[in-house]
Amino acid sequence: MDRRPALLATVLALVVVATTVAVPAIVSARPAYEIPVHETDDAESLDSADGDAWTEVSSAGVPLSSAGAAVPGGDDTTIESVRVASARTDERLYVRLSWEDGTRDTAADDVREFPDAVAVQLPSNESERPPITMGSTDNRVNVWYWNGANTSEELLAGGPGTTTTLTDSELRTAATYDDGRWRVVFSRPLAGASENRTTITATRDVDVAVAVWNGSNMERSGQKATSEWYYLALGPGPQGPPYEAILWAVAGLAIVFTTLVTVEGVRRTRGE
Repeated sequence: MDRRPALLATVLALVVVATTVAVPAIVSARPAYEIPVHETDDAESLDSADGDAWTEVSSAGVPLSSAGAAVPGGDDTTIESVRVASARTDERLYVRLSWEDGTRDTAADDVREFPDAVAVQLPSNESERPPITMGSTDNRVNVWYWNGANTSEELLAGGPGTTTTLTDSELRTAATYDDGRWRVVFSRPLAGASENRTTITATRDVDVAVAVWNGSNMERSGQKATSEWYYLALGPGPQGPPYEAILWAVAGLAIVFTTLVTVEGVRRTRGE
């Protein structure tokens, strides 16, 4: 007795059931560009780049690519991804970035060398997403910057090459380098927004982008690896499983079904 039709019917039924389950899950899934924000009261541990509190915080892998700036070597960057984690207390927002870099570049003594560096970019006015390339004159961005010489700044930018240092900054940074990996923490009070500073609340998502420079590759200024816009999930939103994982599961079932149907079609053709 040929059991292949029964097998195909079973597989089809499984695909239908999986789709019925997966479609509602996709609707409630966490969007692909979300960076979860963990709530905690362990501010002292969060201030350290390798503090124990960070072991409880989920991170998102963020791919990077050359910013493509019109500068010498603008397309030559080496850092391909960074992990971004975020947490908040009742008073402060924390963002930790970690990435692999085989050289610890601090450029403390030689002006011909450049330090490793990292920056976080947020819209100054979050009502509209600015251009990813350092904002524009009409839609500016805040930039939190740190480098391996242990310099940190809070900046305002209205396009490439227009950065201005913000005074009275309450930005704090901390960094560690261990086993070929940088870990850098930025933090800023939730309160304290001004005309040129991003408003951060515990109830509204905030767009965020990141950039990384590898000093040993002579990366500086516009020669940097950058991300697309992501967002810090501060506001209420979907708490389901990751969007990509669900799509891959559905795609896998579809591939299995398509393969079985193709095999069955070939067998029937050969049998005719």
